[in-house]
Amino acid sequence: MIHHKATVRPRAQAQVDEGSTMLPDLVCLSHLRWDFVFQRPQHLMGRFARERRVFFVEEPWFRDGPVHLDVIEAAPNLTRVIAHLPWSLWHDADRAQRELLDPFFAERGVERPVLWFYNPVAAGFMRHVQPSAVVYDCMDELSAFRNPHPSLLEREAELLRRADLVFTGGRSLYEAKRGRHPSVHLFPSSIDAAHFGRARETQQEPAAQADLPRPRLGFFGVVDERMDLDLLAAVADARPEWQIVIVGPVVKIEMADLPRRPNLHFTGGATYDELPAWIAGWDVALIPFALNESTRFISPTKTPEYLAAGRPVVSTPITDVVRPYGENGLVRIASTADEFIRSVEAALAETDDERAAWLRRVDAFLEGTSWDRTWAAMADKVAEVVARSGGYEGVTGAAASI
Repeated sequence: MIHHKATVRPRAQAQVDEGSTMLPDLVCLSHLRWDFVFQRPQHLMGRFARERRVFFVEEPWFRDGPVHLDVIEAAPNLTRVIAHLPWSLWHDADRAQRELLDPFFAERGVERPVLWFYNPVAAGFMRHVQPSAVVYDCMDELSAFRNPHPSLLEREAELLRRADLVFTGGRSLYEAKRGRHPSVHLFPSSIDAAHFGRARETQQEPAAQADLPRPRLGFFGVVDERMDLDLLAAVADARPEWQIVIVGPVVKIEMADLPRRPNLHFTGGATYDELPAWIAGWDVALIPFALNESTRFISPTKTPEYLAAGRPVVSTPITDVVRPYGENGLVRIASTADEFIRSVEAALAETDDERAAWLRRVDAFLEGTSWDRTWAAMADKVAEVVARSGGYEGVTGAAASI
């Protein structure tokens, strides 16, 4: 028997808005850490926390030490919950997490929550929970990533059987999932245009790139098996006068495997708030992903973020970048190192008038796209399911407030 012990790290917590007490709590089961790269889960859960309590349950940490829950009040009404387990419990992790989470949720008064899954593996230790709605927000084809959980595909099939709603983060994922569930909805990567629009203005540059000569090419995001390291090396070798800045954490690959060149700069991670200052100092933004199983279904959030920042973009032919950004002439698509170099050269050679015309098309394309709108549309669909479940009265949609 695992004894429940919660280590609580508090932060200031606000009350949920008046009138929202009828909304069920939301329990998010995530394969990503809240304090990792700021992306889709953080955008959406942060907005849900404006109206209800959100419990962000992360993958367990397997490490030496006592079995316990780490409970962190990460933001107003948003609580991170992380199980700490020894490696000896790896094969019994479902039971271990149930025995930690059940008393925790009971103490917090969580009843019939909305279960929101990013991590299908979590279906195993949440199958006994009676929810008001079950959502599978599929943002990646995790089975195609390096070292997937051995039960991932089995758990995803279970989750698809149980889910009321399936959302997908890109068109490729939508096409892959729409035949597996009766209620699949496409919600592509969105943007906070005002946030990234700051890059169009003069910014105080981060010290790590402030003294680099121009032109500068830049990328932000996770550096993992999706990155085409050979492409980066080839571009750096062919154009030693170009400075290539790679901003983001390195995961799943060894630092020793990264190409090392005088004009290739791996700077480590940056916070979401810092990104506009980095992008403001770039002449071209890059999406140098390899074409492999791990990138077959990805829909890079950075694509509209680069565009909102006003930077020309060169990308390898990732399907969800080609459609719609490449087809609409907003992103240059390059299949080989030579094409990539020529595309960057074309971007650097644009006249002011050409750049201004491109920006007008970018802004027209992105107009009306926002995380607020995406969240509101998702919240309305969840509210419909909750209302049909009969467990909560007075549940209303969110779109009217946007």
